[in-house]
Amino acid sequence: MDFTGKVALVTGGGNGIGRAACIAFAKAGAKVVAVDRDGAAAEATAGIVRQNGGEATAITADVTKAAEVQAYVKTTVAKYGRIDCFFNNAGIEGKVAPVIEYDDAVFDAVLGVNVKGVFLGMKHVLPEMIRQGSGAIVNTASVAGLVGTPNMPAYVASKHAVLGLTKTAAGEVARQGVRVNAVCPGPVDTRMIHALEEQLSPGNPEAMSERYQNSLPTGRYTTVEEVAGMVLFLCSDLAGNTTGGQFVVDGGRTATGGAVTNLAPKR
Repeated sequence: MDFTGKVALVTGGGNGIGRAACIAFAKAGAKVVAVDRDGAAAEATAGIVRQNGGEATAITADVTKAAEVQAYVKTTVAKYGRIDCFFNNAGIEGKVAPVIEYDDAVFDAVLGVNVKGVFLGMKHVLPEMIRQGSGAIVNTASVAGLVGTPNMPAYVASKHAVLGLTKTAAGEVARQGVRVNAVCPGPVDTRMIHALEEQLSPGNPEAMSERYQNSLPTGRYTTVEEVAGMVLFLCSDLAGNTTGGQFVVDGGRTATGGAVTNLAPKR
């Protein structure tokens, strides 16, 4: 998967999966643009890329604001001339609570980032890809976009929506040389999963982590590098006729219906 001479734009690039994708794209030869509402985190990612001999730019932007999305697209094109790969990744988890108790403002915030942010990203990146006659977009959905998860109504609703947006956009631009797919991670070893563990078991999040990991067929969380690998594949020429798809990286969770399959200790 050679991305020499290509430009990769990544939202949520300041940490977690986004940072891992930026680093992976750069190692494969791409020029990288890391976008995050936390400007210092985005700059830290760009710094890591540069320290390893790559080229990177950091941009501070709120993906829920159309003007700021337009600005990160305009800045990328002004500096590098094109956008070959767009990892539309920024997302938040919200709170753990049943539907009847879920806070309206939190619900709006989750859908704002996870759905509107994805929509705005595609709305403003797609014209550039259509203009150049090529490009690949990967939206970050989740296994929560494939199955329900009790007590996470906003997150689950948002990730189902991402899959709908992905399929819709893919059909619209397939004849114009642009591909749109979604990656569906299961539990990934990032801040997000550990924040959820803390919400679920405030007094003993470590026990919740062990229990959850033991419930997965592989017995562990997915790594950020493993998700980044799928993203690069979907953006590469190896996936040249792949569009409108949803690609699971979840240690077998959805294959077993999310059930507890193995409570034996991890080896």
